[in-house]
Amino acid sequence: MPRQARLDAPGTLHHVMGRGIEATKIFRNKNDREDFLARLTVLQRSGALAVYAWALMPTHFHLLVRSGLQPLGKYMRRLLTGYAINFNFRHKRHGHLFQNRYKSVVCQEEPYLLELTRYIHLNPLRAGLVPDLKALHDYPWTGHAALMDRITRSWQETDIVWSYFSNRRPKAIKQYEKFIQAGIAQGQRPELTGGGLIRSQGGWSQVLSLRKKGLPVQSDDRILGDGDFVEQIWSEAKDREKETLRWKAKVKDLPTLAKIIIKKMGISESELRSASRKSRVSKVRGAFCRLAVGRMGYSAAEVARFLGVTTSAVVRASNFKDFTNLEPFNTV
Repeated sequence: MPRQARLDAPGTLHHVMGRGIEATKIFRNKNDREDFLARLTVLQRSGALAVYAWALMPTHFHLLVRSGLQPLGKYMRRLLTGYAINFNFRHKRHGHLFQNRYKSVVCQEEPYLLELTRYIHLNPLRAGLVPDLKALHDYPWTGHAALMDRITRSWQETDIVWSYFSNRRPKAIKQYEKFIQAGIAQGQRPELTGGGLIRSQGGWSQVLSLRKKGLPVQSDDRILGDGDFVEQIWSEAKDREKETLRWKAKVKDLPTLAKIIIKKMGISESELRSASRKSRVSKVRGAFCRLAVGRMGYSAAEVARFLGVTTSAVVRASNFKDFTNLEPFNTV
């Protein structure tokens, strides 16, 4: 059976998992872990993704991230390929490091952002890498220590997680700790990592109940969320694929897109490819960035090189959550 395509869209929350081939240890020492985190940091700072939770285990890793302007796969390939090359060089080995392709699950934010943060950060405790929760507070190879404010990770989105508990940091940290403590007794959580029907409907009891009533059950092992969320993601994925194909058929490259937009909006190419802050020019440049990145699939760095601006400027201009106010550009 052919493998399913990944589900992705700008701003999507993902639980990402990767394992070493044949149970190979993918993190053998501190240098390995620091190399992986350094590469993750570069991706975060480029606007490729936002990192909420993570854990580096000897034979596998977990990440809870939100994708940025580009599909997650592009950046995960960069992360894992670069890491594998350096790992093999450091340890004088050859061949594949990771088992097949990494696994990613699109997640419904409520309640799974917090549930997955807890599940991921308790991995070292469940595996016996640390003896207790107190030791986990200072364990450097998960995002838990940053959320406990014991280690500073400027690239980790701690404020977002804290905001679920309180707008005051000390109180938020105490409440977060209680939340983590309550999760220890839950043990393994297969519904968070496997079983399409379980994930998509909220548990086997719910699935069986619906089946007994003769009601349809929507599921997808690439999605963690309820039936409505599954339908929403399917619909968005189909619409996005159609839109991308339509744009690629009409607009071949960035120079072509620039000519079309310049003609429509009556600005010069030099204005478009500049750092001008004039309201009209900024609006047109923002639309160009959204179309180039969101519709045509270019990276923020590629668009930045074409325009002669910084990558962060493209990230800001693209405003990846807003693809609605693009008239008259949608008629390209």
